Amino acid sequence: MSQERCDKDSTCETCGQEGGCSEQAKEDHAEKLLKKTMGKIRHKFMVMSGKGGVGKSTVAVNLSVALARDGREVGILDADLHGPDVPKMLGLDLKRLEGSPDRIEPVAYYPNLKVVSMAFLLPDPDSPVVWRGPLKHGAFKQFLSEVSWGDLDYLIVDLPPGTGDEPLSVAQLIGEVDGAVIVTTPQDVALLDARKAVTFSRMLKIPVVGIVENMSGFSCPHCGKTINLFKVGGGQKAAWELNVPFLGRIVFDPDIVENCDKGLPFVESLPNSRAAEAFLKISKKCEEFVNSPGSGAQAMKDTRTGISRVKAMLKDKKTLIEEV
Repeated sequence: MSQERCDKDSTCETCGQEGGCSEQAKEDHAEKLLKKTMGKIRHKFMVMSGKGGVGKSTVAVNLSVALARDGREVGILDADLHGPDVPKMLGLDLKRLEGSPDRIEPVAYYPNLKVVSMAFLLPDPDSPVVWRGPLKHGAFKQFLSEVSWGDLDYLIVDLPPGTGDEPLSVAQLIGEVDGAVIVTTPQDVALLDARKAVTFSRMLKIPVVGIVENMSGFSCPHCGKTINLFKVGGGQKAAWELNVPFLGRIVFDPDIVENCDKGLPFVESLPNSRAAEAFLKISKKCEEFVNSPGSGAQAMKDTRTGISRVKAMLKDKKTLIEEV
């Protein structure tokens, strides 16, 4: 294929001339397309947790909605291929991805909030995704490079729990992640895994935006007394010990659970609740992190001790796939 054709936005599969290209040429074209798409996105956040069940997807969804309601152009990528819950939380679970001749069109929640998830491709909600590492890597590459994200202020990536295939692949493909938001609950077992997520981010030289302490206290609807279901303050203590920002606490609220099941983000449906007020402060801190002069550079000072083996894996796609 000529250089002129390779500069087009179309993928190799849709240009109609891929038969005349070498595999190396196709790979080079795919890399150019990925860089061009990512180059239109100002800031990329990865929302992580060391373990499941801490409300990571809830945080990712409400962060995206809060930023969009503040006038930002936002995209949210549901990178949990095996448990894609973002569409359900946004009331989009019956939607499907549509394709143009050259690109994949995301599903819109607002005109300025675009959503991509594996759930939009499944034949029914009960269909599992039974994939190993290479297939996951390929799916992420398509979601990041072949989707019509357009010019975004923020791309929020909701990662599955842990520090394995998915975070490694996403970090490699994006290239420059602006920051990781770590979600935890206050109890010790969750904090243990949250600390691993912080260390993981530093190994990959991804700045840590901060720690969110979710399910931090429960206000009894009958007597008004606060009950510490999962303790309180563990996330703040871990942030202090690890020398990362503490973004705030979100209380455990049954109304949040009910609205989440209905596909209603609580920052939109319960704007006057304690949880929504706390979360809006968290979203402001996330914006300040990337917009304040020198903030990213300061956060990177703690990432200088990266592990060479992980860096080599990120640089070498072949090695990464072989070790999955």
